[in-house]
Amino acid sequence: MNDTGPSALLFLKKFGILLVLLSLILFFALTTQAFFTVTNLFNIARQVSMLGIAAVGMTFVMITGGIDLSVGSLLSIINVIGAFSMVKFGVHPVLAVAICLACACLLGLLNGAIVTDINIPPLIATLGTMTIIRGLSYIITGGLPIYGFPDNFSVIGQGYLWVIPIPVVIMFVIVALGSFILNSTFFGRLFYAIGGNEEATRLSGANIRGLKYLVYALSGFTAGIAGVILLSRVNSGQPIAGSGFELDVVTAVVLGGVSISGGEGSLSGAFTGVLIMGVLSNGLIIMNVGEYYQLVIKGTVLLCAVGFDRMQRNADRPGAKLSPKNAQKAV
Repeated sequence: MNDTGPSALLFLKKFGILLVLLSLILFFALTTQAFFTVTNLFNIARQVSMLGIAAVGMTFVMITGGIDLSVGSLLSIINVIGAFSMVKFGVHPVLAVAICLACACLLGLLNGAIVTDINIPPLIATLGTMTIIRGLSYIITGGLPIYGFPDNFSVIGQGYLWVIPIPVVIMFVIVALGSFILNSTFFGRLFYAIGGNEEATRLSGANIRGLKYLVYALSGFTAGIAGVILLSRVNSGQPIAGSGFELDVVTAVVLGGVSISGGEGSLSGAFTGVLIMGVLSNGLIIMNVGEYYQLVIKGTVLLCAVGFDRMQRNADRPGAKLSPKNAQKAV
């Protein structure tokens, strides 16, 4: 029997996303002079740093079969909390960052509580908290940006470690830690097991409630770090700062091969999806493609990524979602 079809599908699953990234880089390098320069490549790395950091937490959530649509609003309110604490109350920048990250974790835990204890589907739960948090951001600021931070606070978003932007360094540290958790710890195996078959994982004795709290707290934490970096980079706390950010994060993660149904995916794939989003956005800007057209393109990319995920799952054998590799190996 000819196994060319399955072999081709397996090849696409392993290397398709990388081929897309390389094709985009080649396309923009050939069609624009400003793209393939050291300055622009560092610019892309800086631009995707916040997206890459938030994608780590989103990957954890989606592997367990959930989703967190509140990350954009959470980024906004962390902007506001950090700015408000430093400007209105004179809080030291280090303490302000600690407050921001603590608040981000608490908001993530709130999402986990709503999803786990009230049993509201993650899509609806985080859509609701997204709206609430965004409203709170506008209430706190009155819809106006907050200025006037200490000069040394800008180092986080604008500084360099040797020649590498500090946000890029932070991104690589977070991605490395996330990969370690997902691939080399008991927690990571349980995340996959929950997404593969939650009931079987529950019957094995795993603390499903605690694990879901954990992934949403991690998603809040990574979005909080991204919010602090953005605040430091633009030097103003703006309630609109994270508008649309959740779309970019979800698109990057799904594009990177993390299944919307849970149980499958990797941080390396998600990070490749982040790079694709960064290269695509940067290349379109260099080509003077309008912002509205960019939204159309990003939405199309998301639909294509989800469509490919569904086609891939339909091509798998029935019951593949039970994945012995995930459910049995975790226990």
